Amino acid sequence: MGGVKATRAGLGVGAAMQQLELERSSSAQHPQAAQLSPYGEAQDGGSTQPLMLRWWPDLAGSWIFYTTLPLWPGVTPRFERIARFAPVIGVFIGGAQAGLWLLGRELGLPSASCALLVLALGLWLTGGLHLDGVMDTGDGLAAGPRCLEAMADSRIGASGLVAGLMVLLLKLGALLALAALAPTLLIWSAVWGRIAPLLAIAWFPYLRAEGSGGFHRLQRQPLLQELLPAAAVLGLLIGLSLSPPGTRTVLAGVCGVIPTLLVPRLLGQRLGGHTGDSYGACVEWTEACTLWSGWLMLRLLS
Repeated sequence: MGGVKATRAGLGVGAAMQQLELERSSSAQHPQAAQLSPYGEAQDGGSTQPLMLRWWPDLAGSWIFYTTLPLWPGVTPRFERIARFAPVIGVFIGGAQAGLWLLGRELGLPSASCALLVLALGLWLTGGLHLDGVMDTGDGLAAGPRCLEAMADSRIGASGLVAGLMVLLLKLGALLALAALAPTLLIWSAVWGRIAPLLAIAWFPYLRAEGSGGFHRLQRQPLLQELLPAAAVLGLLIGLSLSPPGTRTVLAGVCGVIPTLLVPRLLGQRLGGHTGDSYGACVEWTEACTLWSGWLMLRLLS
C-alpha cells in the first residue's frame, strides 16, 4: 500500500513478486494442486486446514511487506492476500507508538517530544512506505492528465513535498491536542488507516497495467471476506476501550470509520482509480483524519 522507491520496505515487494511467480508456475505444472487455493481452501468453499494455519503464512507475508522488521522463524510467508492482514500489522505499529509515548511521558518528556518520537518510530517501522505514496499521489494529483507519469517519477515534486509535510503536521497537531488520549487514538488510527486501502481495492480499478500494488486487487476475495481480520481487530479494540474512560474513548476511536470511507473514495474519484501509491496515501491521510476526528468527538462529548 504505497510506493516503494528508496524504501527498505520495498524489499518485501520484490519478495512478493518472486513468490507469486513461483506459485503461478507451480499451479501450471501441477493442475491437480490448483483444485485448492493457496490458503488451504477447496474450490467449493470448503476448508482443508484450521483457520489459524491458513492465515499464518499470509500474516507473515503482511509483516515483512508492510514493515522493515525481520521475518519470524519457522514460517514461510505467502503474499497473495496480505492486504487483509494490514490492520493486524496496524495494531502492532500503533501499539509500539503508544508504548513509546507512554514511556516518554513517564520519563518526563514534553508532549511535543513524544509526538515527534512516535511519528519517527512509525516511519522507521514502515520504511516510509506509505508516506512515499502520499508524496507520489500529491505529485500525481497536481499533474492533471500526466497523473500516472508523475506518480511513477522517482523524483519528488513540490506538490508531493507539500502533501507529505501536511500529513506529518496534521498528525503532530492532533497528537498534541489529544494529549493523554493520544496513545489510544494512535492504535485506532493505525488500524483504520490500513482498512481504508481494502475499500480502495474493492471499489476502484487499478490504474497501472504493471505495478507493485496490482497483485492486491488481482488476488482479492469479496470485500466482507477481506475484512474479517479487520473486524476481529476492531472488536478487540472496542473491548479494550470500554475500560475507563469508557464510552468516550470507544466513540472517539469508532468515528475513524468516517475518514476510512471518505478518503479512498475521494482519492479514487480524483484519480479515476487507484495505484499502489494511492493505497499508501489512503493509509496516511486516514490516520491523520482519524486522529482529528477522535479529538473532535472527545471535544463534543466533554
